[in-house]
Amino acid sequence: MRKTPKFLAGLALAMALPGHAATADDLKVATTFTVIADMVRNVAGAHAEVVSITRPGAEIHGYSPTPRDLVAVQDADLIVWNGLNLELWFEQFLGNLDDVPSVRISEGIDPIPISAGSYEGLPNPHAWMSADNAMVYVDNIRDALSDIDPDNAAAYAENAERYKQRIADTIDPLRAAIATIPEDQRWLVTCEGAFSYLARDFGLQEAYLWPMNADQTGTPQQVRAVIDTVRANDVPAVFCESTVNTDPARQVARETGARYGGVLYVDSLSETDGPVPTYLELLRVTTETVVAGLTGEGS
Repeated sequence: MRKTPKFLAGLALAMALPGHAATADDLKVATTFTVIADMVRNVAGAHAEVVSITRPGAEIHGYSPTPRDLVAVQDADLIVWNGLNLELWFEQFLGNLDDVPSVRISEGIDPIPISAGSYEGLPNPHAWMSADNAMVYVDNIRDALSDIDPDNAAAYAENAERYKQRIADTIDPLRAAIATIPEDQRWLVTCEGAFSYLARDFGLQEAYLWPMNADQTGTPQQVRAVIDTVRANDVPAVFCESTVNTDPARQVARETGARYGGVLYVDSLSETDGPVPTYLELLRVTTETVVAGLTGEGS
């Protein structure tokens, strides 16, 4: 898919003008998935249109972009992506666009390495599940928007600080709720190893069936290993994320006597009328589900 000659002519003229930058009237930002889109909207405020390439509820790792996706973002002024091997499809997708600048907002994150499977040693890409990392994301978004739209840099800075305070206000009571759970019950057992950053920040021990949804299989060996872990540690509940088949986690629960604690959210927001329409709701609902599952309040 190519930009129209009219667009290219306008772009050429803009590039020839010293100091040209996007304005509030023409700034369009595309993101690879809905969580980042929500972050960008909070920082951009009224100064940009923000669209997500993937839809609410989509599985991000192995997404297959469509020609319609290319059309939707070919006129973007900026594309924001996570990196860290999350969007395995993105570089080829970006190569099909005409010189749209992009920014990887996980830059500056100290990633947790994946400890199992074919991705062993590679960075766990779900860094936004740490509130501290989310602050880095927000700063990177602020800087990227300010670079392409310096006239509104002060607004982006103000919005970013306000949003970071909202993240802190959301995460502090969730951390306190986790702290009420006895230490030997602080286990987070899931389908995908997508919660390593959350587990680290909240002092949870972690076990999972597969490290990345791109490799999900739920093999008998994987299920057996998690069953053994749950039994050995008397783990009270197991969970699965919203974008995959929950059957393997339910099998672990049946064979161990643990509760199936419910659905967790990580890679994708819901529609606006769903349970997690924003990143802050994703953090809150996911953590409250974990607390309820581990304490028996959700059974």
